[in-house]
Amino acid sequence: MTTNAMTNTTTNATTTTHADVSATAARIDLAKAAPKVFRALIGFDAAAREGIDPALVELIQIRASHLNHCAYCLHMHTNDARKAGESEDRLHMVAVWREARHFFTEREQAALALTEAVTLVADGGVPDDVYAQAAAHFDEQELAHVLALILTINTWNRVALSTAKVAGTDQRR
Repeated sequence: MTTNAMTNTTTNATTTTHADVSATAARIDLAKAAPKVFRALIGFDAAAREGIDPALVELIQIRASHLNHCAYCLHMHTNDARKAGESEDRLHMVAVWREARHFFTEREQAALALTEAVTLVADGGVPDDVYAQAAAHFDEQELAHVLALILTINTWNRVALSTAKVAGTDQRR
């Protein structure tokens, strides 16, 4: 066998093996495999939302889903935002909110900045100025709920990504 033929055989074998694994590797359904864990996440999510404006809830969830590249959650939460009356203009601007601040209130901007800092916490923590800005717009209880909501959407994004959820197949019960 020539070197070129060996390289092609090796490449094809590697590609085929990788493709076969990707095509056949079924991912778990967390709700079925660990129902107590799943119910706990649902409870955490519901508790986090308490007292937060539903439009702000969706903006936070959309921004975190952008940052985490979670198409499943992004699709779900943009649809939920539309159902809650959110405008297409604002939905299109969430990813670039810093350049389109006039679409968002100062309170929403503070929440979006905190969402980014917490979601990307490994990149440098949560800067004091970002936290202070959020604390200036939310009382202590509201801020606790906003933080909890950011934590829950980051968890949901990781569940959806690690279990290969497909955008457009909302399976909420």
